[in-house]
Amino acid sequence: MSQNTVHNPDRYMADLRQILSQGKKRIGILLGAGAPVSLRVDGEGKLSDTGSSIIPDVAGLTKYVFENILDEDRKIVDLLLPELDPNPNIETILTRIRRLSQAIGTIKIHGLDGSGYEALAERICEKIGERVAPSLPQEVNPYTELVSWVSGITRDHPVEIFSPNYDLLLEEAFERAHLPYFDGFSGAHKPFFDPTSVATDRLPSRWSRLWKIHGSLGWDISGGTVIRTGSRSATKLIYPDHLKYDQISRQPFSSLFERLKSFLTTPDSLLICTGFSFFDSHIAAVLDEALEANKHTAVLAFQYKNLSDEMYAVGLALKRPNMSVYARDGAVIFGVKGNWVPGQSPSNEWLNIRRTFWGGTGENTSNQFLLGDFSKLARFFALSQSSEFIFQKNADDAITEGEDSPSSVDEEDSMSAGENNDSKS
Repeated sequence: MSQNTVHNPDRYMADLRQILSQGKKRIGILLGAGAPVSLRVDGEGKLSDTGSSIIPDVAGLTKYVFENILDEDRKIVDLLLPELDPNPNIETILTRIRRLSQAIGTIKIHGLDGSGYEALAERICEKIGERVAPSLPQEVNPYTELVSWVSGITRDHPVEIFSPNYDLLLEEAFERAHLPYFDGFSGAHKPFFDPTSVATDRLPSRWSRLWKIHGSLGWDISGGTVIRTGSRSATKLIYPDHLKYDQISRQPFSSLFERLKSFLTTPDSLLICTGFSFFDSHIAAVLDEALEANKHTAVLAFQYKNLSDEMYAVGLALKRPNMSVYARDGAVIFGVKGNWVPGQSPSNEWLNIRRTFWGGTGENTSNQFLLGDFSKLARFFALSQSSEFIFQKNADDAITEGEDSPSSVDEEDSMSAGENNDSKS
């Protein structure tokens, strides 16, 4: 008789709630392009379930740039597309353009020389900057809820957030809550990037760390130094490929990638990935190498789609048992793929907790795992210390906190996610 592996989401979400509600674990978050996609706004920038994503994913950003660049620039890009991999995105296209600008000098390819391709790259970055520049809505939203969790308890170790996103949504959320964070820049007038401070842990644990590993709006070069301008119009240093044209521009990104490696190779660290497709080969390679080198670290990947549609994340998790993938219909845990099957609820209280990570959404009334959606995961984080939940009718995510109380199980006694195999039936 064939055996089908199943995973019980209750078990792993109970473990995760314990970890999140304590301040002992070294926790990092990898926040990918899917995070702002879950934040929907209307034409005035206010939260709206029927609105559009505040910032599109990479495919949407690629479409936007193609539709808004100059006609002559679009013609050049069209000529470059056959030289790239199938279904190239704006980042792979930008990498190709920058490499041409470095390599060809005065030789012309498709009518442009090196300086022409450098100018084309800058115009593309300007269009990217236009689309990723929206401000964070004033209402409570997933970013403010994530920051609320960060600030909710005293921690032994700072939370470290790694993000390839160029937007300033996280920065706005921290600053709106008056919470200190460090992003590698020092100074007040024109903060400059300081690689030495990135490599150390001398700041208090109260200060969160925010590492923009693909660059950010507002970064620029001034006087031979990478600075943070505070202006959304500075777009030169968004998504620099890893063979950037000079040592100055390589420095921030090499230091930030080393920081990601350092975090992952520190014993007893947990990296939680959300909104990240694992398509980015540079970041995926760092995760792969670190998971192989350090068996005492763990990666939890919360994926929006079904397992069959998350081939990159699933492929890595099947190879590295200290990485788990939590998808809509199932999971890969400890190298074992299986469908989700909730267990018998131990109490009515747990049924309410289960509704924070399990249920139907929108027109889909069949139960599924919800936390692949960044907005649901941020709410789960924010409510991790709550002992009671009151669900309002007719509001999918209107969850009201009850009294806060300490968890009954210490973090050390809880099962770490991915530590045990689920049952087979």
